[in-house]
Amino acid sequence: MNFQVTPGMRRLGASVLGMEAVVAALTIPVAIVVGGVQPALAVSAGAGLAVLCVASAGLLKKPVGYVLGSLAQVLAIVTGFLVPAMFFLGAVFAALWITAIFVARRVEGVTSR
Repeated sequence: MNFQVTPGMRRLGASVLGMEAVVAALTIPVAIVVGGVQPALAVSAGAGLAVLCVASAGLLKKPVGYVLGSLAQVLAIVTGFLVPAMFFLGAVFAALWITAIFVARRVEGVTSR
Protein backbone atom coordinates (compact mmCIF):
# COMPACT_ATOMS: atom_id res chain seq x y z
CA MET A 1 0.00 0.00 0.00
CA ASN A 2 1.38 3.35 -1.03
CA PHE A 3 0.52 6.03 1.51
CA GLN A 4 2.15 9.28 0.50
CA VAL A 5 2.14 12.01 3.12
CA THR A 6 1.64 15.51 1.73
CA PRO A 7 2.35 18.85 3.42
CA GLY A 8 -1.35 19.72 3.41
CA MET A 9 -2.19 16.46 5.15
CA ARG A 10 0.34 17.28 7.85
CA ARG A 11 -1.02 20.79 8.36
CA LEU A 12 -4.69 19.84 8.45
CA GLY A 13 -4.06 16.70 10.49
CA ALA A 14 -1.98 18.58 13.05
CA SER A 15 -4.71 21.21 13.33
CA VAL A 16 -7.37 18.60 14.02
CA LEU A 17 -5.19 16.75 16.52
CA GLY A 18 -4.19 19.97 18.27
CA MET A 19 -7.81 21.02 18.77
CA GLU A 20 -8.68 17.50 19.85
CA ALA A 21 -5.90 17.54 22.47
CA VAL A 22 -7.42 20.65 24.04
CA VAL A 23 -10.89 19.09 24.09
CA ALA A 24 -9.48 15.87 25.57
CA ALA A 25 -7.79 17.80 28.37
CA LEU A 26 -11.01 19.68 29.06
CA THR A 27 -12.88 16.42 29.53
CA ILE A 28 -10.98 15.83 32.77
CA PRO A 29 -12.84 18.35 34.96
CA VAL A 30 -16.14 17.58 33.22
CA ALA A 31 -15.75 13.87 33.90
CA ILE A 32 -14.93 14.48 37.56
CA VAL A 33 -17.48 17.19 38.39
CA VAL A 34 -20.40 16.38 36.10
CA GLY A 35 -19.90 12.68 35.45
CA GLY A 36 -18.75 11.66 38.91
CA VAL A 37 -15.81 9.73 37.45
CA GLN A 38 -12.95 8.89 39.81
CA PRO A 39 -10.22 11.53 39.40
CA ALA A 40 -7.49 8.98 38.63
CA LEU A 41 -9.52 7.49 35.78
CA ALA A 42 -10.56 10.89 34.44
CA VAL A 43 -7.00 12.23 34.47
CA SER A 44 -5.49 9.13 32.91
CA ALA A 45 -8.12 8.97 30.15
CA GLY A 46 -8.19 12.69 29.36
CA ALA A 47 -4.46 13.31 29.66
CA GLY A 48 -3.63 10.06 27.88
CA LEU A 49 -5.80 11.01 24.92
CA ALA A 50 -4.36 14.53 24.85
CA VAL A 51 -0.79 13.19 24.89
CA LEU A 52 -1.63 10.69 22.14
CA CYS A 53 -3.04 13.51 20.00
CA VAL A 54 0.06 15.67 20.49
CA ALA A 55 2.43 12.75 19.90
CA SER A 56 0.67 11.67 16.73
CA ALA A 57 0.61 15.27 15.48
CA GLY A 58 4.37 15.31 15.90
CA LEU A 59 4.72 12.10 13.90
CA LEU A 60 2.63 13.15 10.90
CA LYS A 61 5.67 13.22 8.62
CA LYS A 62 5.51 9.42 8.68
CA PRO A 63 2.60 7.05 8.06
CA VAL A 64 2.74 5.86 11.69
CA GLY A 65 1.48 9.29 12.74
CA TYR A 66 -1.71 8.68 10.78
CA VAL A 67 -2.18 5.28 12.40
CA LEU A 68 -1.80 6.84 15.85
CA GLY A 69 -4.06 9.73 14.85
CA SER A 70 -6.72 7.27 13.74
CA LEU A 71 -6.37 5.42 17.04
CA ALA A 72 -6.88 8.74 18.81
CA GLN A 73 -10.17 9.18 16.94
CA VAL A 74 -11.41 5.79 18.11
CA LEU A 75 -10.34 6.49 21.70
CA ALA A 76 -12.02 9.91 21.61
CA ILE A 77 -15.31 8.24 20.77
CA VAL A 78 -14.75 5.60 23.48
CA THR A 79 -14.21 8.43 25.98
CA GLY A 80 -17.94 8.98 25.60
CA PHE A 81 -18.43 6.26 28.20
CA LEU A 82 -16.91 8.69 30.73
CA VAL A 83 -18.34 11.92 29.32
CA PRO A 84 -21.36 11.24 27.09
CA ALA A 85 -20.82 14.41 25.06
CA MET A 86 -17.59 12.84 23.78
CA PHE A 87 -19.59 10.37 21.70
CA PHE A 88 -20.68 13.34 19.61
CA LEU A 89 -17.43 15.31 19.83
CA GLY A 90 -15.36 12.22 19.08
CA ALA A 91 -17.45 11.57 15.98
CA VAL A 92 -17.02 15.19 14.89
CA PHE A 93 -13.25 14.96 15.29
CA ALA A 94 -13.17 11.63 13.46
CA ALA A 95 -15.07 13.23 10.58
CA LEU A 96 -12.66 16.18 10.58
CA TRP A 97 -9.70 13.78 10.64
CA ILE A 98 -10.98 11.81 7.65
CA THR A 99 -11.86 14.99 5.80
CA ALA A 100 -8.42 16.48 6.49
CA ILE A 101 -6.69 13.48 4.97
CA PHE A 102 -8.87 13.10 1.88
CA VAL A 103 -9.37 16.78 1.10
CA ALA A 104 -5.66 17.54 1.39
CA ARG A 105 -4.76 14.62 -0.86
CA ARG A 106 -7.36 15.63 -3.43
CA VAL A 107 -6.40 19.32 -3.43
CA GLU A 108 -2.68 18.66 -3.61
CA GLY A 109 -3.22 16.01 -6.27
CA VAL A 110 -5.04 18.55 -8.43
CA THR A 111 -2.50 21.32 -7.91
CA SER A 112 0.52 19.08 -8.59
CA ARG A 113 -0.69 18.18 -12.10
